[in-house]
Amino acid sequence: MGDDAVKEEAMEIMGQFQVLPRLVVFDLDYTLWPFYCECRSKREMPSAYHHAKGILYALKDKGVEVAIASRSPTPDIANGFLDKLGIKSMFVAQEIFSSWTHKTDHFQRINRRTGIPYIEMLFFDDEDRNIGAVSKMGVTSILVGDGVNLGALRQGLSKFSENLSSIQRNKQRWLNFSKKLSSSKRDHL
Repeated sequence: MGDDAVKEEAMEIMGQFQVLPRLVVFDLDYTLWPFYCECRSKREMPSAYHHAKGILYALKDKGVEVAIASRSPTPDIANGFLDKLGIKSMFVAQEIFSSWTHKTDHFQRINRRTGIPYIEMLFFDDEDRNIGAVSKMGVTSILVGDGVNLGALRQGLSKFSENLSSIQRNKQRWLNFSKKLSSSKRDHL
């Protein structure tokens, strides 16, 4: 399946959802490409997972921003590979640096740079510890086993929709509770 066919299918998948995330964040190693860039040479020509570029193109066409959060100790190689793949300019934020924080620092920087709230973000990564830490920040996070693909995109958008609906229901419950509490206080005065 070529990039155009993947893009078309990704557009169809996104069309099934009423609300899309404002920002989709990707890890690099074993998420967008099938290797650790620190184990590669700058001179090599990288390859992305088969569905990765088509998904990126579809997100951009739908007006969804994309960013990178990578704990790579070799940002120079990672940036070179993004250039060689022709996708570097697609990302509104590229947080590529070594860290022990399981990407919370990366997401704080992305949030400051874009102004997009965590609850309006979707994140793909191949490491469970990163998924756990970033999920606690309020970001819908999806663990990918063999790179980002159309199935992971569908799963991510479904989970994002569920999380957003749950937040909206809880917000409405809180507003209703607050109104009852206020009227109860007035009644006692």
